[in-house]
Amino acid sequence: MRDGANRWAGRLSVAWLGLILAMGCGQAPVEAGAQESPDVVRQGLQVHARLSAGDNHTLAVHASGGVWAWGDNYNGQLGDGTTVDRHTPVRVPGLSGVVSVSAGRLHSLALKSDGTVWSWGLNGSGQLGDGTTVQRNTPVQVTSLSGVVSVSAGYAHSLAVLSDGTVWAWGSGYDGQLGNGSMNDSRNPVKVSGLTGVVSVSASRLHSLALRSDGTVWAWGSGDSGRLGDGFTVRRVTPVQVVGLSGAVSVAAGGLYSMAVRSDGTVWGWGRNNNGQLGDGTTTDRLTPVRTVGMSNAVSVSTGMWHTLALRSDGTVWGWGMNVSGQLGDGTMTDRTTPVQAVGLSGVTSLVAGDIHSAALRSDGTVWTWGYNYNGQLGDGTTVKRAVPGQVVGLSGAVSVAAGGLYSMAVRSDGTVWGWGRNNNGQLGDGTTTDRLTPVRTVGMSNAVSVSTGMWHTLALRSDGTVWGWGMNVSGQLGDGTMIDRTTPVQAVGLSGVTSLVAGDIHSAALRSDGTVWTWGYNYNGQLGDGTTVKRAVPGQVAGLSGIVAVSAGDNHTLAVQMDGTVWAWGDNYNGQLGDGTTVDRHTPVRVPGLSGVVSVSAGRLHSLALKSDGTVWSWGLNGSGQLGDGTTVQRNTPVQVTSLSGMVSVSAGYAHSLALKSDGTLWAWGSGYDGQLGNGGMNDSRNPVKVSGLTGVVAMSASRLHSLALRSDETVWAWGSGDSGRLGDGFTVRRVTPVQVVGLNGG
Repeated sequence: MRDGANRWAGRLSVAWLGLILAMGCGQAPVEAGAQESPDVVRQGLQVHARLSAGDNHTLAVHASGGVWAWGDNYNGQLGDGTTVDRHTPVRVPGLSGVVSVSAGRLHSLALKSDGTVWSWGLNGSGQLGDGTTVQRNTPVQVTSLSGVVSVSAGYAHSLAVLSDGTVWAWGSGYDGQLGNGSMNDSRNPVKVSGLTGVVSVSASRLHSLALRSDGTVWAWGSGDSGRLGDGFTVRRVTPVQVVGLSGAVSVAAGGLYSMAVRSDGTVWGWGRNNNGQLGDGTTTDRLTPVRTVGMSNAVSVSTGMWHTLALRSDGTVWGWGMNVSGQLGDGTMTDRTTPVQAVGLSGVTSLVAGDIHSAALRSDGTVWTWGYNYNGQLGDGTTVKRAVPGQVVGLSGAVSVAAGGLYSMAVRSDGTVWGWGRNNNGQLGDGTTTDRLTPVRTVGMSNAVSVSTGMWHTLALRSDGTVWGWGMNVSGQLGDGTMIDRTTPVQAVGLSGVTSLVAGDIHSAALRSDGTVWTWGYNYNGQLGDGTTVKRAVPGQVAGLSGIVAVSAGDNHTLAVQMDGTVWAWGDNYNGQLGDGTTVDRHTPVRVPGLSGVVSVSAGRLHSLALKSDGTVWSWGLNGSGQLGDGTTVQRNTPVQVTSLSGMVSVSAGYAHSLALKSDGTLWAWGSGYDGQLGNGGMNDSRNPVKVSGLTGVVAMSASRLHSLALRSDETVWAWGSGDSGRLGDGFTVRRVTPVQVVGLNGG
């Protein structure tokens, strides 16, 4: 009903900006001769790593810690459980608390805030680091690594820097690129020999780079074309220092070459230069670093196969080298041996070069791409290459929708929150208790990234990880330490670092970046999971739960997904909605038997849904209206599979009906149809999934008691079902049996 997994599905928001600025992006270069601290260097790296481009796919990190991917997916490198190319962004399931990503040739890496590394995609050389060579289409954890602060994915190997300044490597070692003194592959991380004090790394095809806190650069692997910068062209199986380079603050390993930015803002390159990718005005290979002509005030550099990009402190982007697909962004497809400016780009905060495409993140939270596009890696919905930057579709505008008891809420890309429908307890947050037939703005809310609705209360997650609530508060469900209703937002006390948020009927739950779950509000059935039935007006931690990646709250029960794909449940169980085979209430979490590989859950009024990484949907609990979708109306106390559904990417459980979003952007519904909430043109119940009429391009949805909401990729919101109190937002109070557009809400 109020599914945390769907909160901002399909969208990335301007909330990136606040997080990126907080991390120090846009900082002016250090003056020549000044000492750059390890913290500053590492800080700059993590800003850059929130966006990453591989050979033909692109990754991005959302402010709330989720990962989105698009482009080539033949080897599962998008991590969405399929091998289908995606021309617009899709969410990588099961990942939260991510702080940086790195896209390799055919595999991907993600670094979580807890210092663990996760990987997916091709694994023929062990580059996923999970001890196998099995391809993974969804993320798996890299073995035996903790305390990691940065990662880099190369052609078929991976690198990680630990907080102690050591470097670890895994995958292909054919040319010594693991740096451990051998040329053997490794399926598990091995320590790079003799390196300490490292603050960042960069992995390429057959060589690796490391930047130390003293500003020196070290290289190992294949030495062809002079890419190691030590004056030779021989292989090195342990690190050697790049000669003549000091004061470096950023490094990047390209196809057969390397680049670095110094603290004085100059850019330097060495290695292969056939297309002018070193930017020195020639096409002559260089065995030691040479200065890129005309570049000053650079803050970071990124390398493709044969092209280089630099970000200047004024937010402009410059490129040089190969340009056959327009990857320099200057409006031509002519190679450049000295830097040219990318057309029409300003305010850029992060920049990445793919194999033959490029991507940039702007301060307004939008992502722009250019260059090669055969696999949809530009994310613009086409496969046409582009020589000037264009905006990635679906990464601005409305970012979150939620259907409450008799009302609806949405978050826009500017971080504002809007509501419509019933407002008897101030749940719209506009300072009144007046019902609204069309959207009104919630007072004082900014930098919101997601919203969740209970029966009569609303919660919002801000980009700084704090939680805010308004509306009914009779059981303390707003978490502000009182039980007083609020018509404008108040902050939940003692909560920070929150990444996901859900409102139950009259209780609330939050997932923090450390994998713990916190609850507050009504507790008669033990839905707070604290071992009591005492309601609580301030958040408290659910005991015995760790490593949680998703959470959902129903009327009086709560669900959580652990990183190993298991599901845990607690609270009301009269109708078997906990799925543990009994109808006994549970005051502390119990495991739902027979479920594995789960990536998200949704708790309805008296039933529950789980989405597995293979795209199937499972359900349990009350089934009087067919809301379990198994073709019957028989209550199920343990999970059963929903019939005829595959390729699903998110689910939402309502009062007595259910919704599922398919990877093709269509929406499917089952269960109670009494008020048209199935959206298929009728008012009959359905025991099996039926297609919601006339909706395509759906990226997120929310099921409530008697109405449903959907967010499309064109930034419009659609509603159907009961229209009482104006909850459909179309200006009327009548029932709609097929979707109608919410008025006045599209756009940024």
